[in-house]
Amino acid sequence: MASETRGPQGFETVIGAAPQKVAEFAETKTPVQKLQYALHQTPALVPLIVLVASIIGFGLLLGHKFFSAYALTLILQQVAITGIVGAAQTLVVMTAGIELSVGAITVMSSVIMGQFTFRYGIPAPISVLCGLGVGTLIGFLNGTMVARMKLPPFIVTLGMWQIVLAANFIYSANETIRAQDIEEKAPILQFFGETIRIGGAVLNFGAILMIAIVAVLAYILRHTAFGRHVYAVGDDPDAAELAGVKVKSILISVYTISGLICGLAGWALIGRLGSVSPTSAQLENINSITAVVIGGISLFGGRGSILGMMFGALIVGVFTLGLRMYGTDPQWTFLLIGSLIIAAVAVDQWIRKAAA
Repeated sequence: MASETRGPQGFETVIGAAPQKVAEFAETKTPVQKLQYALHQTPALVPLIVLVASIIGFGLLLGHKFFSAYALTLILQQVAITGIVGAAQTLVVMTAGIELSVGAITVMSSVIMGQFTFRYGIPAPISVLCGLGVGTLIGFLNGTMVARMKLPPFIVTLGMWQIVLAANFIYSANETIRAQDIEEKAPILQFFGETIRIGGAVLNFGAILMIAIVAVLAYILRHTAFGRHVYAVGDDPDAAELAGVKVKSILISVYTISGLICGLAGWALIGRLGSVSPTSAQLENINSITAVVIGGISLFGGRGSILGMMFGALIVGVFTLGLRMYGTDPQWTFLLIGSLIIAAVAVDQWIRKAAA
């Protein structure tokens, strides 16, 4: 009888008196761990800090000669091509790949634009579209071989680099189209070399194109399903496929967009040089990888920010211009940039431990 009087109501009383809080596990983080976590959450923070520190350092060292609107915007103009090609490289690296043919695609696109206009008499706007189309097609071929044939990105793009480089010289007969001829007959090819002045600052349209491409890609990667899928493929393609991501389609799209961006870089390259030269921009594949690594984008894929890549390109520009204005041997630039690359990879490895 006693047990009956307690009955369900007794159990309800006991349950009602029980603690209602969810179990909590106290975890105290050291300041270093908090910093590590913050840098993991915001990959562009490290290159931004380095960029600001280098600008302040050279500003204090060189005074108003460096700390002027003209000098600072000159850096933007100088790194425009690297920044645009770096945007193409960033997309591929975020999928845990590498794109060694970006420089060759850039030059080939510019050569197509020039040769179609002056050799075949095709209207310059159509020649530009043809150059962009060739860059996009090469990117599509790279993506297809990586995604469909399962070939390593390093091998595919290394081979494509050699093929496009050779095709570039064979097709152009190593001929340079002079700036005077372009200015007279096809000025649209030099469009991205035109400048605008804002106070003491001077910007060319190539630098504006770089900023626009980075801004658009930053939005796409952060706020669209495609962007989230790119990160997912780079982080773990098998898990991404199990989650319903079309990994092959994402990879092909990434390499195709990369090729298109390289085509735009080729058009901007003509504006930068004024001429069409098959020997130009041969090191942009290395320069773009440098900007990506210094920009805090993980070569293992799945982590990074395209803004970081632009900061990385600007860091290289700041050191190049600052040391040149200071009058040092140009080799010091390579020494410092090489040190930054190694330091950036070391920092990336340290930051990755926050996710472990």
